[in-house]
Amino acid sequence: MYKSAKFWDRIADKYAASPIRNQDAYEATLDRMRQLLSPDDTVLELGCGTGTTALALAPGVQHIIATDVSDAMLDKGREKAQAVGTTNVDFLQSDAADAPDGPFDAVLALNLLHLLEDLDGALAEIAKRTKPDGLFVSKTFCMPERRNMIWWFIQLALPVAQAIGKAPYFAKLSTSDLDAAITKAGFTIVQTEMAPGKDPRRTVIARRAD
Repeated sequence: MYKSAKFWDRIADKYAASPIRNQDAYEATLDRMRQLLSPDDTVLELGCGTGTTALALAPGVQHIIATDVSDAMLDKGREKAQAVGTTNVDFLQSDAADAPDGPFDAVLALNLLHLLEDLDGALAEIAKRTKPDGLFVSKTFCMPERRNMIWWFIQLALPVAQAIGKAPYFAKLSTSDLDAAITKAGFTIVQTEMAPGKDPRRTVIARRAD
């Protein structure tokens, strides 16, 4: 059993029923990834949740292996795939360390890296599974530079929620921490951008060095 799987299994139904908070930003992310991916690409998505992104990208690639530590989340993804008739997405319970070896044309880690206790170890495994010059796309929560409401929530309320099992592990990453860790793993960052508005998530598009 993966360490955090029990938490995500417990909230799978609620997670699946929750609407995407910023639909416009999400659609913009999907459009950007569609531009980066090719019809003959094989893709690994880590932390796929209930498979919404994998299924949205599936028509534009050859094959996606969508992984998550929560089998309950993956069951939701399998149900979605069956409902829409998608056949080129496989759902697999795993984390970065035991994901299929690949190598893959692209590896995606969306809303995942800040939830990992061993970020350097996970990124090293991701690099192993990415083809030379292959694509790595991540979208990661980074701590706000100013002490706004989100900053105070993470500092004060989040530890309480974690103590009673209502929140998972959460790394307090700065944008420089994130970029340094991705570079250390052997990737060259080619583009970064922050989500619009007050959304503190940072998208990093990187390529694995030859």
